Amino acid sequence: MPTTADAPAPAAPAPAAPGRHLVGDGAQGHPLAALAPAEVEAAADLLQRTGVLGGTVRISYLGLEEPPKQEVLSWAPGRELPRLVRALLVDTASGACEDVVADLRGGTLVRRDDVDPVAAGQVPLLPEEHALVRELVAADPRWVAALAARGITDPSTVCLAALSAGRYDEVFAGESGRRLARVLAHHQPTPDALPWAHPVDGLVAHVDLRERCVTEVVDTGVLPIPAESGDYHVPGAFGPERTTQRPLLVTQPEGPSPWFSDGLLHWEKWSLRVGYDMREGLVLHQLGFDDGGGTRSVVYRASVAEMVVPYGDPSPIRFWQNYFDTGEYQLGRLVNSLELGCDCLGEITYLDVTVPQADGSVRVLPNAVCIHEEDTGVLWKHTEEFTRSSEVRRGRRLVISSFVTVGNYDYGFYWYLYLDGTIELEVKATGIVFTAVYDERASAYASEVAPGLAAPYHQHLFCARLDMAVDGVRNVVDEIDVVPVPLGPQNPHGNAIGRRATRLRTEADAQRDADDRADRTWRIASTERTNRLGQPTSYVLVPEGGPTLAAHPDSVIARRAAFAGHHLWVTRYDPAERYPAGDIVNQSAPGAGLPAFVADPQSVDGEDVVLWHTFGLTHFPRTEDWPIMPVDSCGFALKPSGFFDRNPTLDVPRPAAAHGSPACCEHP
Repeated sequence: MPTTADAPAPAAPAPAAPGRHLVGDGAQGHPLAALAPAEVEAAADLLQRTGVLGGTVRISYLGLEEPPKQEVLSWAPGRELPRLVRALLVDTASGACEDVVADLRGGTLVRRDDVDPVAAGQVPLLPEEHALVRELVAADPRWVAALAARGITDPSTVCLAALSAGRYDEVFAGESGRRLARVLAHHQPTPDALPWAHPVDGLVAHVDLRERCVTEVVDTGVLPIPAESGDYHVPGAFGPERTTQRPLLVTQPEGPSPWFSDGLLHWEKWSLRVGYDMREGLVLHQLGFDDGGGTRSVVYRASVAEMVVPYGDPSPIRFWQNYFDTGEYQLGRLVNSLELGCDCLGEITYLDVTVPQADGSVRVLPNAVCIHEEDTGVLWKHTEEFTRSSEVRRGRRLVISSFVTVGNYDYGFYWYLYLDGTIELEVKATGIVFTAVYDERASAYASEVAPGLAAPYHQHLFCARLDMAVDGVRNVVDEIDVVPVPLGPQNPHGNAIGRRATRLRTEADAQRDADDRADRTWRIASTERTNRLGQPTSYVLVPEGGPTLAAHPDSVIARRAAFAGHHLWVTRYDPAERYPAGDIVNQSAPGAGLPAFVADPQSVDGEDVVLWHTFGLTHFPRTEDWPIMPVDSCGFALKPSGFFDRNPTLDVPRPAAAHGSPACCEHP
């Protein structure tokens, strides 16, 4: 039976000039609308009135606690659901952490739980704790002496990176249950110099945030500080700029095609809700496609729910260096404000986002999300001899993007919607590689990117949480492989091409890896609707198939980031299962997240399923990545497969003439 994500899409209004909106603006009655600034303020007031927030207690995370899926799907305008927010808090004096859910409409606390630092871990670091770490380390006499031994007499010329500590209780005695950070250093000889060019190696500090002290300074010996400048940001530092580029303009004289209605973003036959979370960043809700008979659901919720950056340097200075940029650093709060002509090109609709601050105040970041169209070249084309016809259509896509800066790296998250029903995510990695001193020891685990300057091998592994709803919430998942066909009566000449579909029936079965040799994909099919040929309507997840986590399975990081050990996990929908490495990631215990979700494996055959897809980059840095890295990208696609009865772009009009050329496709 047909299913709808929302009411059938209304006719598009007259094109309007691009402008700025607030994420969730115009949809405050909808249960999935992002928290408005006033709601964040109301949440902080409620937490203060109930004694949860105040004094030395700070907000580490605050976000919408989304209602269960079935409540949202049965919701109708005018009906109120509880408006819940979730907060992770830390008392900076005592170190105690809490996980709290509050009801904004009811004005009450729904749940208030202590976070056990040993069993669970620590809530994410606060911005003010980064500042505290730098203050404590710069004043520590052991640190000052170590810098002096390296010829640095002014500690203020050293940039300190306050980094997540990981979980190494068996290595560092007495760390269990303590709220920690570790610190690596880079020299900044002048205020304008790029510090990443000058690592202060052989040195690391460990800091206890609750006790406000440096617990240990590890100094394995003086290494020479690389001297060559990396000041790419200084005009002319690496020669004169090119003078060969002429203006490249993207214009839409009649205005942009995407438009909003009651919080729904409409473009071509697509509709969806754009959300934002200070942990996950961009969140897409209720993606649906209108094929003329109403809006058919494809994905209920899509986000990048976690990412981990494990480094491969086993030295005593850096073996612990592994970052969960979503769960530990909350990349959503690190979003950039985008600039027209620089980050975005064309007719842009911008979305501002609301980011809660540690004291409960609100920061509205302007132009944090960019929405625009891009030409994608030929959509389809054929010149037919027998009918003497030649037809071509041009493709375009809707781009919904944001950029975040997490320390030295910058990540762009680009969701693409295509005319043919394809959904794609591209993640762009750029910025500056983390640097060390290049010597004989480092040569096995790092690249030399400049004289004496090393960039350790590392990975960027992302986990997309895809809450699927292909023509309804009851779906099945099949693994599809190309397989050889043996010679025999059914294949006497050996030219047959075989295909095998394997049903993933339980959460235990559904921990899978990509296989490029078999062109492996995963098909998500409806149990409620078929196409005109009687086949279940479906989408396929097309992975890139790069390496999963390279660390040894027994390593601490492999046990804390178990999600990254497989390209695919499939679980039955549970509103409490939001994050693949667990709710609490900073200094987390091994086994949280997906391993716990599937410990008692449930059926995923014809159920409401969630796909967790790991993809990413394994980075062996090149000299071309220094001093700033050109964009490297990774991602995946969701493609319709039997979802439509035929090519859904047959109604795309012929391209208009351009630059004085005759009209396209007008052939006898």
